[in-house]
Amino acid sequence: MIGIGVQTKNVVNDNHPEEGFVMLKRAGFSCADFSLNAYLSNVSLYQSEKNDFFTQTIQELELFFTPHKQGAEAAGITINQMHMPYPVHVPGGDREINDYLWNQVAPKSMAVCAFFECPYIVIHGFKLAHFLGAEELEWQETLKFIDSIAPLAKEMGITICIENLYDGIGGHLVEGPCCNGKKAAERIDYINDKYGAEVLGFCFDTGHANIVGIDFEGFITTLGSRLKVLHIHDNDGISDLHQIPFTFAKSRENLSSTEWDGFIRGLRKIQFDRVLNFETAPVLTAFPEPMKRDVLGFIADIGRYFCEEIQRQDVINS
Repeated sequence: MIGIGVQTKNVVNDNHPEEGFVMLKRAGFSCADFSLNAYLSNVSLYQSEKNDFFTQTIQELELFFTPHKQGAEAAGITINQMHMPYPVHVPGGDREINDYLWNQVAPKSMAVCAFFECPYIVIHGFKLAHFLGAEELEWQETLKFIDSIAPLAKEMGITICIENLYDGIGGHLVEGPCCNGKKAAERIDYINDKYGAEVLGFCFDTGHANIVGIDFEGFITTLGSRLKVLHIHDNDGISDLHQIPFTFAKSRENLSSTEWDGFIRGLRKIQFDRVLNFETAPVLTAFPEPMKRDVLGFIADIGRYFCEEIQRQDVINS
């Protein structure tokens, strides 16, 4: 059965996490994408700034997140995925910050994921093609990082998910890591064969795909069962805005900026039966606080529409 999920960011707070999970349940969600990346922001990391959140011991982190785990369980929300803080490597960053990301943040993120009994954790590949001169060399650096946490993934029963990204070159947004579906599928198979377990999968991000012009249907069908989690959000095809699906148009005729029909067809073809997860946390700060429940409910309604279209028997059997 397909679940419907959304980020915990801007909904679940550390003081009273149980209230946020109740709100998610009442809005119509069954699952949540736990925003672990909120505890170490990418903006800070790119400025070579870090906080000490992940210097805590694993036991201290588990104690900190116990109310969140209990709140989710009490509300009937399954934490089915989370996002490791990113980037996991700062290009040109000092050695101290990159060592911290590799040796502290990454393994402790895996431990938190296991604590939540969460099956999937999303990572960002290294954005190094521009510096190294080739995508293959970029992947080799990402592979070193994956190899550093893959044994933990196997031991903990977690699948690490790589994500299609964009990069910024000369003021333009261009394809970043993992934008070639065929290569991604081959690399996932290679790593899983190497470890004899499903330690690597894929996270398809609709917003990133829209920015760089990826063919949704073709990419998804190429991935097939390797596609484990989704980041569903919308934009204008220019900026990574993380908005509600169907809210951007290419013209006054209201043709959607994003190829949602191809998205649905692709998921239908691979018989996707996991979670339709929305990465739309920024939306919630655009509306007045009293409207948050209604906005979340609207996003959940879109999830139900996607679910119905993916599972339509008249299309599947035709």
